[in-house]
Amino acid sequence: MSTLVTKPAPAFNADAVLPNGSIEKIDLSQYRGKHVIVYFYPLAFTFVCPTEIIAFDKKIEEFKARNCEIIGVSVDSVHTLAAWRNTPVNQGGIGAIHHAVVSDLSKQIARDYGILFNEEVALRGLFLIDKEGVVRHALVNDLPLGRSVDEALRTLDALQFFEENGEVCPANWHKGDEAIKETRESVGAYLAKTA
Repeated sequence: MSTLVTKPAPAFNADAVLPNGSIEKIDLSQYRGKHVIVYFYPLAFTFVCPTEIIAFDKKIEEFKARNCEIIGVSVDSVHTLAAWRNTPVNQGGIGAIHHAVVSDLSKQIARDYGILFNEEVALRGLFLIDKEGVVRHALVNDLPLGRSVDEALRTLDALQFFEENGEVCPANWHKGDEAIKETRESVGAYLAKTA
């Protein structure tokens, strides 16, 4: 599998269930100028998927405060996604979430992002796209392994810090932590402090 990191994010224009519950086409290009996290999940009305979708939704204001949009994608029909959104959480649904979920019924979006599994469902892929439409981070989990929304936020913070300051973010960096200038002296000094 080749990586999309450092390459333009594959374009898509597809039906989606929007935060207000309407069904409309969205185009990835409409988000240019913002950071975007596109995450894929296997199927609606399953087990790990709603935990991730709801976890992203609980942090939606933190992403928006960072000028980042969240878009979920699955190979379900847009009508299945709408039904899942209209089903209460205590009955196996995801409820009225506050971010778009895209229907990839043809499986072409998952194919383009390199995460279509056995020509059936998408693996749990997550792609952080910068304001210029370039993929800057990718994570792919197997079907039984849920993702960390906090790690997605941390990675977004690191990218935005680098974009604003030109300094790189070391292992386990969090917003407010010391970063590193790209010199051997800076790395050496940082490592000496944290040893």
